[in-house]
Amino acid sequence: MGVKVPWSEGAAYMDGAYMPIGECRLPVTDWGFTKSDVTYDVVHVWKGAFFRLDEHVARFQASMAGLRMRLPLDAAGIKDVLMGCVRRSGLRDSYVAMVCTRGILPPGPRLPSRATNRFIAYAVPWVWVMPPEMQERGAHLIVAKTPKIPSACIDPTIKNYHWGDMVRALFEVEDSGADSCVLLDLEGNVTEGPGFNVFAVVDGTVVSPDRGALEGITRRTVFDLCAELGVPARVSRMTAAELRDADEIFCSTTAGGIMPVSRIDGRILGNDRPGPVSLRLKDLYWRKHDQGWHATPVDYALPA
Repeated sequence: MGVKVPWSEGAAYMDGAYMPIGECRLPVTDWGFTKSDVTYDVVHVWKGAFFRLDEHVARFQASMAGLRMRLPLDAAGIKDVLMGCVRRSGLRDSYVAMVCTRGILPPGPRLPSRATNRFIAYAVPWVWVMPPEMQERGAHLIVAKTPKIPSACIDPTIKNYHWGDMVRALFEVEDSGADSCVLLDLEGNVTEGPGFNVFAVVDGTVVSPDRGALEGITRRTVFDLCAELGVPARVSRMTAAELRDADEIFCSTTAGGIMPVSRIDGRILGNDRPGPVSLRLKDLYWRKHDQGWHATPVDYALPA
């Protein structure tokens, strides 16, 4: 008899049933595993409420459409399942994923449209891409030598598991002693980091790359906050040299919010601490979270 896995470690949903996260199993013949033929989205729960849940679900549905995947669940059904995962886990701060794999192809022609797509969801304890102590001093980044997979091959606006470039770049991070990295496209333009969007502050203006990156929900939030604070912001082409010469750099992600940077390729930014614009945005981001901004509360009292 196996060890019983507690729900508090996370809750999952697959093939129409809920289960503790440790009991969730994907068949090894699913194309999501064998071909990385999968899309997903991640939304967080903070102090018992989802943040921008509708927008995450809408992006997930757009990603499925882009990969010609279909589910029998509509947006309301997907949200119900995500709520069910969080309720069963009892987690107040959680990393919540929705996943669609291609599924298993029946015998016959090797055509992806013949598969029945599989929906998986899970809620696990909060995940930090950059831990709070790293954010406090500012992350140390490098510009990776490994280029980003070209957009002509993999659409970066569809969340995917094609992380061969990211993993190779993260080995560069380990070798350098840095915290994380930024990847360039084949023309030398800044794209994104492993799991986060990138921003530079140049002469008081917040700038984010206009190509090769996921159109992040937290990235969108940064622009909303900039508008509220009266800080100019735009998306535009950004070279590695422009990033290195920036006054400030910060990153954004669902799994960590707005994360300041204090070094890039060994260059110290400001006084080797997070910059003033980065801190203003970060502080406002969490303050508005606590005020219930874009929040969808989880009703933990509903029956599991």
